[in-house]
Amino acid sequence: MASPGTEPELIDLHHLGRAHVLGAWLLGDVIVDPGPSSCIQGLLDALGGREPRVLALTHIHLDHAGGAGSLAARYPDLEVWVHARGAPHLVDPSRLLHSATRLYGSEMERMWGEVLPVPAERLRILEGGERIGELRVAYTPGHAAHHVCYLHTPSGTAFTGDVAGVRIDGACALPPTPPPDIDVERWLESLLMLEAWRPSRLALTHFGAYADVVQHLAELRAELARLSELARKLDEEGFVAALRTRVREASPGVTAAAYERAMPPWQSYQGLVRAATHAPRRGVCEHPPRGGSTA
Repeated sequence: MASPGTEPELIDLHHLGRAHVLGAWLLGDVIVDPGPSSCIQGLLDALGGREPRVLALTHIHLDHAGGAGSLAARYPDLEVWVHARGAPHLVDPSRLLHSATRLYGSEMERMWGEVLPVPAERLRILEGGERIGELRVAYTPGHAAHHVCYLHTPSGTAFTGDVAGVRIDGACALPPTPPPDIDVERWLESLLMLEAWRPSRLALTHFGAYADVVQHLAELRAELARLSELARKLDEEGFVAALRTRVREASPGVTAAAYERAMPPWQSYQGLVRAATHAPRRGVCEHPPRGGSTA
C-alpha cells in the first residue's frame, strides 16, 4: 500500500489517441480505475516496470475497469477491489459485453479491447464504509448502482470515478448520465458524502485533479438539475445541441472534443429520460460502456 508520503500520479491513457479524456490514478502500488484494455500498453509504459498490488475500481464501466481482467492475468498477485453489485460482472462479463456489443458492434474491439473475466478469488468485495490502510471507501451511487469513491487520507485526495462528474482542462463540471442506473436523488446524497470527507482535492477520471472542491460540487449539482430539466423539456436532438453549446461556451475546441468523447451527449439524454420514467435499476448487466463517442 502507498506510504504516507505518496502523492497520487495521474496517467493520461490517451484513449483512441486523444489526450485529457481518460486517466488512471496511481497511488504507490494501487491503481484507481485502470481504464480499458485498448489503453493497456500506455498504462504499462507509464508504470515503467512498477508492479501494482491493487486495482481499486470506482465502478465497472468499461472506460474505468475494462482492463481489470487483462491486468489480473498479467499480475498473478493483483487484488481487485469492487463494490458487491459490480463483482458478478467482473467474474462473468458476458451479459455486459452482450449489451455493449449491441450498442457498438464492430467498434467494440477498437474502443475497449478485450474484456477478460477476473477470477473470483482475486476480488475484494466492498460495501462502503471500509478503511483499508490509508484509504477510506464510501458507497456513492447515482451515476451507477455499483459506484464507490476512495479517500486517500494522507493527501486528502478523493478518487471520485464519475460521481464528481467530468471536468476537463478546468472547464465546466458536468454529470455523465448514461442509462440505466442514473438516480438523481441518490447522486445528490453521494455528493453530500463526498463533502463530509472534506477532501483537499477531487481526482477525476475525466480528467485531472481540482482543489476548488466546494465550487466544483456546487456547479455539478446545478448542472445535474439543469440537465435533468432539459431532458424533461427537450427531445434528444434539442438536448444534445444544448449540452454541446454549454461545453463549447466553457472551453476551447480541443477540450470540447474531449468532453464529447468522455460523456457522449446522446447517452446523457437517454440516461436522464430513463431515470425520469423508470424505477432505478439495481443491476448493471445492461449498462453500455461509458465514453462511447467514436468521434
